[in-house]
Amino acid sequence: MAGHFEPLAGGGAAVALDEVEISILRSLAVQLLELIGPGEEQGPDAADPLARLFAEGPSEPPADPALARLFPDAYGTPGAEQDRQQRAYAAEFRRYTENDLRARKREDALAVVRSLDSLSVAGDRAAVLRLTPEQCRQWLGALNDLRLTIGTRLEITEEDDGEALFGLPDDDPRKPMVMAYLWLGGLQETLVEALMS
Repeated sequence: MAGHFEPLAGGGAAVALDEVEISILRSLAVQLLELIGPGEEQGPDAADPLARLFAEGPSEPPADPALARLFPDAYGTPGAEQDRQQRAYAAEFRRYTENDLRARKREDALAVVRSLDSLSVAGDRAAVLRLTPEQCRQWLGALNDLRLTIGTRLEITEEDDGEALFGLPDDDPRKPMVMAYLWLGGLQETLVEALMS
């Protein structure tokens, strides 16, 4: 089980993590939370679900490339110039969906932090993290968001096969991010496999 998820009887998945792995995952999840930003202010309409449903969010895409990758436009081809109508449609769609999407991504990252905080590592032994099916969904979302963010910072495109990443010399400053990107991919893949078995 060390380093990869395995299915649990009755649903969910488990993984053994050592202290360093827990620390890295927690740090990455906290950085993701900082990137996504704080939640909405709790105003007088916070308890009203109808008011929240029609609360308007931003209409422009984020300037940060990593945030733009996490919150892409719903219309047009990514990276391509949009015409006036596509920009208008994308702005309208973003206005009514981005706040909810941000909240879900924030909840997923918080679920990772909370589940890691619940672990206790004794000595050099790994702790076993057991996730419910709902926690698995949140972990999958957070792992995906982390990989998208790191991939954007590394300027990895969909066409990249990753071979160049494996060949980076150890003194390359991108090497730690590449190793995290590949490790998160392995965790994500084994979690999917555990849930499908």
